[in-house]
Amino acid sequence: MIAHLSGELASTGERWVVIDVGGVGYRVQVTEPALATLKQTRGRVMLHTHMAVRDDDIQLFGFLYPGELELFTILIGVSGIGPQIAMNILSRISFEEFALAILNDDEKVLTRIPGIGPKSAKRLILELKEKMKKHAATLSLDRRPAAVCDAASALVSLGFSAHEAQEAIDAVLPGLGEGPTVQALIRAALASLRGRGSA
Repeated sequence: MIAHLSGELASTGERWVVIDVGGVGYRVQVTEPALATLKQTRGRVMLHTHMAVRDDDIQLFGFLYPGELELFTILIGVSGIGPQIAMNILSRISFEEFALAILNDDEKVLTRIPGIGPKSAKRLILELKEKMKKHAATLSLDRRPAAVCDAASALVSLGFSAHEAQEAIDAVLPGLGEGPTVQALIRAALASLRGRGSA
């Protein structure tokens, strides 16, 4: 099993990238936010991966940070939720938003996601409520906003040290207003880190 890939970004497409690892190109399906982040990244990148093997096909799904991969594996364990629907969910909603929707029986939030109808939403709530309760307890222990933690994890996955990542995020956070998205934090932090490198 391929647990992660680290290499150069060779090409991109609609929700997929090719990572060149030692001259071998791996085509990996990614979420829309991950694709946007990777397109702005120079040098080596790293993706946490899940390999799905079928009789006639092998696919790699890639994630910038472990929390994404964890939610993906939880989702595909639900009957009727395949990898593509799981990727749709991850492209449209954060881990925290998803957990809250499950805990609050909020079908409306879930049915806004392409591929999720009322029956699928009910099934997700029924099968995942206990798991999300455990995750909610873990998430509430961290006083830092979830977006900050996710952005820091993404930067570490891109090759920066944990100290560099957190320092860059702390530097740009005041200028982004209240409740910045993970993507906004990553973009601003990357610009800050590149600025230091060229200084």
